[in-house]
Amino acid sequence: MTNVDWDAEAASFDEEPDHGLRDPEVRRAWAGRLRRWLPGRAADVLDLGCGTGSLSLLASERGHRVTGVDLSPAMVTLARGKLAGRDAVFLVGDAAAPPVGEQRFDAVLVRHVLWALPDPGRALRHWCGLLRPGGRLVLVEGVWRSVEPVGIPAERLTGLLAPIAGRVSVERLSDDPMLWGGQVTDERYAVIAQVPTSGQERGEAAAAGQ
Repeated sequence: MTNVDWDAEAASFDEEPDHGLRDPEVRRAWAGRLRRWLPGRAADVLDLGCGTGSLSLLASERGHRVTGVDLSPAMVTLARGKLAGRDAVFLVGDAAAPPVGEQRFDAVLVRHVLWALPDPGRALRHWCGLLRPGGRLVLVEGVWRSVEPVGIPAERLTGLLAPIAGRVSVERLSDDPMLWGGQVTDERYAVIAQVPTSGQERGEAAAAGQ
């Protein structure tokens, strides 16, 4: 995945059911998940590895203010067109170290990005630092292929989060074909991690992870 030319892939990216969300049932399934995963009130959401902005659009439709980041200029151009006129900004940059300066967010949303990064633990620590107290990470990941599996197992991801996050929950996604446009047999899941609201709680979370 890390060697893919995403600028070249941008034009056909939305043809995958879970990328373009063109099927109303697939779109509805993702909208329902985001409704549970993201804050209930209007919030600042950072969508990392946003691609063409399909999840950004769903978040925007819920009233959230969205900042999207993707390494591919072609993807960012498509995302800007998809959310034209909305309260959304799209930036070209590295998801592991997004170019957002001192801005802080209520939620960081990342789908199918973390597993491909050279240092997932470092990226998670950086993302937690981009959250306001009480904010949340929403991480959609998995392990794909049966012969030569690629991805990140849920147990590894929750282990990386243990020292830096408060509440961490795992939601299995493999058994919901509506999310993917059909049945899947590999491991797909979401992890929702709440950042502690105080220094004391951060210390308790770190102690629990030891």
